[in-house]
Amino acid sequence: MAHEYVEIEGISVPTGHFIGGEHVSSVETFETRSPMQWDWKLADIARGTKETANQAVTAAVDAFPVWSRYTVQDRATCLQHLADLIDENKDDIATVECLDMAMLLESLKLRLIPRAALNFRNYANIIIDAEERAWSSKGTLNRIIRMPAGPAVIITPWNAPFMLSTWKVAPALASGNTVILKPAEWSPLSTAKLTEFINEAGFPSGAFNIVQGFGSDLGAALVSDPRVKRVSFTGSPETARKIGHAAAENIVPFTAELGGKGPLIVFEDCDLDAAAKKAAGQFDDSGQVCLAGTRLLVQTGVMGDFLKLFHAYTDQHVMGDSRDAATTMAALIHPLHIEKVAAFVERARANGDKIIRGGKVHKEGRLWYEPTLIQPKSNNSEIVQNEIFGPVLTIQDFETEEEAIALANSTKYGLSGIIYTSSAERAERVGRAVRSGIVWINCFLIRDLSAPFGGIGESGIGREGGDYALDFHADLKTLQIYEGSVT
Repeated sequence: MAHEYVEIEGISVPTGHFIGGEHVSSVETFETRSPMQWDWKLADIARGTKETANQAVTAAVDAFPVWSRYTVQDRATCLQHLADLIDENKDDIATVECLDMAMLLESLKLRLIPRAALNFRNYANIIIDAEERAWSSKGTLNRIIRMPAGPAVIITPWNAPFMLSTWKVAPALASGNTVILKPAEWSPLSTAKLTEFINEAGFPSGAFNIVQGFGSDLGAALVSDPRVKRVSFTGSPETARKIGHAAAENIVPFTAELGGKGPLIVFEDCDLDAAAKKAAGQFDDSGQVCLAGTRLLVQTGVMGDFLKLFHAYTDQHVMGDSRDAATTMAALIHPLHIEKVAAFVERARANGDKIIRGGKVHKEGRLWYEPTLIQPKSNNSEIVQNEIFGPVLTIQDFETEEEAIALANSTKYGLSGIIYTSSAERAERVGRAVRSGIVWINCFLIRDLSAPFGGIGESGIGREGGDYALDFHADLKTLQIYEGSVT
């Protein structure tokens, strides 16, 4: 079928799939709307089916012998070119994502879209600089070789869709794997822009495919295809269980980055103003950030002073149009999502948890939710134990370091943690004791792309980032040569 585009604020956006180097439409479509103005339909998007999945996997299978034989230098050149094209088009990509997902436009232009380009550039550099691990043992030379594994299915979430998609796609392509990317159906438009750059960047047809649709049919067909050799997913634990089962049926390695319920621990000896400011900053992006420190754990002696500072900084938040530079809190992604967030708060209210501030929709019929702080009746309260993924924080006090650690580790999640203290010894002790994939000390959301990233417990399995992602996307081989037997 003929491929179609839609014009959004003067920016042309593809509405179909990208399979085998060509744009492809579908008979059925689904619509995407702007969270900032829900009656504004942005586009009708091609809805993929099982047959679409088959076409995309077939294209990736056919392209694998070609792409996997590209030299490391040639693969790096394609990745660098794609990064350059993203940089050249970052304003358009940012505008489209802002309208489709409501993330702040300024943040997208200055941080998220440039980071997406950096993801490709970073992996281009990593594979160029990589050295094979080698050592001598028992009269033999041992070398570890990464062999490209094959087609990889990558399924990404609706928050920060462009950047998070590139974070997963870059190491897969750098490894020599071909890719089928399925973005989330709630925010498909910014990754659709990526399809315009793939051919120009020099990738062979079928090396990088993008399909649009729903997890129940398209996604399920992709992850259950026996020709797929890797599956990487970011989303909910419920969906991860289904994908993990499908991957296990075919004995396919699977990595999942899932939810978070991170603690933000404030000790009496810290810079209290900095801690309170960072705590109020957890409302950024309206709390739609898996790494956010949503459980404020504050030492009893400074609770009163902390709350005064926290409220003062929270009062500075502005809910409004994400294109306005003055806005700090965007609309939530979807009516179903704001209903979910509101239901969490209403159940907390009914449970006897104390609503300290917020606790309601900002304006009826719209998708902004007030920054909300809740003091739970107990640590077992649902509002403490389950991920909300909205602008809702809880606050609890503690007396001792041991109590803080116990509270921090008391949920089923383990993605991130934040600690504020002026003591190097305490930072070391508590940082080691908090069970999570990353712990920030006196800072937040600073990422080194070569470091491992992932969660513990229901926050996921596997690690991404740097060499860790390259190892996941490869079949590792030991080449062992009897020394002196070859010249």
